[in-house]
Amino acid sequence: MKISTKWLQDYLDLLVDPQQLAEKIERTAVEVDQTYCLSDGLKGLVVGYVSEAKPHPDSDHLNICQVDIGKAEPVQILCGAPNLQAKKKVIVALPGARIANNIKIKRAKMRGEISDGMICSLQEIGFSDSVVPKEFANGIYFLPDDAQVGNSVFPYLGMDETIIDLDVTPNRADMLSMRGTAYELAAIYDQQLHFKHPNVKEDPTTSINDLLTVEVDQKLAPTYLMRVIKGLKIKASPLWLQKRLWNAGVRPINNVVDVTNYILLDYGQPLHSFDFDQLAGKQLKVRLAKDGEQLETLDEQQRKLRAGRDIVIADARGPVALAGTMGGLRTGVTDQTTTVALEAAVFDPSRIRKTARRHNLHSEASMRFERGINPATVAEALDAAAEMIAELGDGQVVAKQLTATQKPAQTVKIAITLQKINAVLGTELSADTVTDIFQRLGFEVAEQKGNYSVTIPSRRWDISIPADLIEEVARIYGYDNLPATLPSGELIPGHYTYQQKIIRQVRQLLETAGLDQAISYGLTTTQKASRFMMEPSEATELSFPMSSDRTTIRMNLLSGLLDDVAYNVARKVKNVDLYEEGRVFYRQCNQERPREVEHVAAAMTGEFINGSWHEQVRPVDFFVIKGIVEFLLTRLGATKVRFEKASGHEEMHPGRTADIYIQDEFVGFVGEVHPAICAEYHIDRTYVFELDLQKIIDLPSQAEVFQPVSKYPAIKRDIALAVDQNIENSKIVSYLYAHGGSYLVDIHLFDVYRGKGVMPGKKSLAYELTYQATDTTLSDEIVNTDFDHVVDRLQSEFKAVIR
Repeated sequence: MKISTKWLQDYLDLLVDPQQLAEKIERTAVEVDQTYCLSDGLKGLVVGYVSEAKPHPDSDHLNICQVDIGKAEPVQILCGAPNLQAKKKVIVALPGARIANNIKIKRAKMRGEISDGMICSLQEIGFSDSVVPKEFANGIYFLPDDAQVGNSVFPYLGMDETIIDLDVTPNRADMLSMRGTAYELAAIYDQQLHFKHPNVKEDPTTSINDLLTVEVDQKLAPTYLMRVIKGLKIKASPLWLQKRLWNAGVRPINNVVDVTNYILLDYGQPLHSFDFDQLAGKQLKVRLAKDGEQLETLDEQQRKLRAGRDIVIADARGPVALAGTMGGLRTGVTDQTTTVALEAAVFDPSRIRKTARRHNLHSEASMRFERGINPATVAEALDAAAEMIAELGDGQVVAKQLTATQKPAQTVKIAITLQKINAVLGTELSADTVTDIFQRLGFEVAEQKGNYSVTIPSRRWDISIPADLIEEVARIYGYDNLPATLPSGELIPGHYTYQQKIIRQVRQLLETAGLDQAISYGLTTTQKASRFMMEPSEATELSFPMSSDRTTIRMNLLSGLLDDVAYNVARKVKNVDLYEEGRVFYRQCNQERPREVEHVAAAMTGEFINGSWHEQVRPVDFFVIKGIVEFLLTRLGATKVRFEKASGHEEMHPGRTADIYIQDEFVGFVGEVHPAICAEYHIDRTYVFELDLQKIIDLPSQAEVFQPVSKYPAIKRDIALAVDQNIENSKIVSYLYAHGGSYLVDIHLFDVYRGKGVMPGKKSLAYELTYQATDTTLSDEIVNTDFDHVVDRLQSEFKAVIR
């Protein structure tokens, strides 16, 4: 919001340096982006009068002009502007002058003729293309006839006004207007406001109710008012109005459109003007768009309306405006317009926001409807606009204001105590001081023994609870005046929770194992979110996703890791070892919000060990990533860990995937990604695991205890068993530990064989069993007894044949 300090003088007697004013606003109300004058850095620009203009004999576009600049003799200036005219007052940059971009003007000679300066366009002296009136967009600017020749052009163009550009936050939408900002500054500087209020002179011969009928759905537009102004002449606005608009960043158009924009800036109330003669049936209806309806908006774009979503203003032929966003071209004000129907309303902010986003039509009007409109000044703003349009267009305001709907402005009463205010702010303010602050803000206040009842006017819809009032007191009293104290209390050393310690330990262990941490997006597609799931869950989708790739909250970590693997592989990085620790989101069908669960996952592809002259290449395979899982779980103190052949994981290879259990609790899976999924991501064989870290944290664990190495020798025994192919190694190992005796300390599978000498359907598994005691030297007799006992049990339990 660009605030002109000169415009503010209409409402306040502020004799404050603009830089100090900007700093005060920033310290008290909202942030200030910048403070500037359009004349900054410019000099030597004066009013000139083109007394004569004739074509240059050696040029097809240059003109030789005699320009009066208030000196004894006119100066000769060459100008190539297509709209150059004699007998007009123009902007002249004299030799030595500085124009936009710090360009210095010099006396020059062009095609044999001397040019003592330059006749300038608005763009050449620093105006943005977006605010230059269209009639002067491609040429020089003509100053008003009453401009004094030889005087500086800055006052005539409003370039001597200081502009304070406010970055208004959504909660302070009341400052998106000159009057709202004036209220704020009046409170800050303890001044009285002097607003002018409209006094509409109506034509009693005609009533608006005889000209127009309006039907409004009150849910869509709680307030909807209209005025009609007839007998208008559409023409350019006076210069004072144009100056205020372009200093606020708005392009002047004509006297009707300019007034609606002026009232928008002054009151913060968006208005819309219709060409009354183009309204079919002389009726309007505020409703939701219907199936198949389209609207050509003022920017000449044909827009398909969203049935049941977009609020439209419609006449007998169909939509004529997107409510609160942009008008339609069919009923727009043109040079032939003589009667204007003027609309002032308050629309449903949620629908306006969605419509503006859906059609990419974010405007000054839609922004104000989204953030809030002061319902108390809707009618006054409409009257002020009607009065001004009639005055500037030589027209007449039709009698009466049409009220289709009008929701009364509501005030809010808040109770608060002086004790509470001082306790929160750490101050010792008196009751009179706090009362004065509330009154300066324009609040009605009743105080009795430190108990306040404060009535908030409708223009401050951001205030609704006692904490808001405390903030208002702090702002106006001055944040710099609040006492500064150091925090007091017993200092307690901080520490991580048990869960935080485990999470950090997991990251450290996986990095120790050679993996790099990855951080993936928490949002993905519904298809990817639903893969690799470890429990049934409903997808949680965003109502308004920013892109089609980020629509659903993830329910696994592996999809994100596979995206990361694919990204690296596409860039010729073949060896990728990544892990991620983060949360996934599960939601049951009867839940509104998902449940957050800590997970950890990893993805590996390529070579785990690069080959060299003394070391063989070790590609990533199932046993590499299974070993990392075993290392991780062992160091976390997990007990009774087992791996079982998995089924039901559609995204995993059916024969190379294992489910992971801790104490009979399913905690995750490990294995090779299904070839079809790898082909989708354009990656080679990839091995992954994903664990429910929350379950691992919650399960009882065994603290890692370090024991001294036994000083007594170990005894080893080898055994080869022929068993059925469907018998898993893990079951045999578990059985050996359970029945192998108290001195069995290690079991090592050193050979797996199928082929000659082994019956069909059988496989040979060869184990090395290590026996060792910590307090004595074992004898062969003790070891043989335990060994023979477990061998006999294996033969009966697994129908094993000793080879």
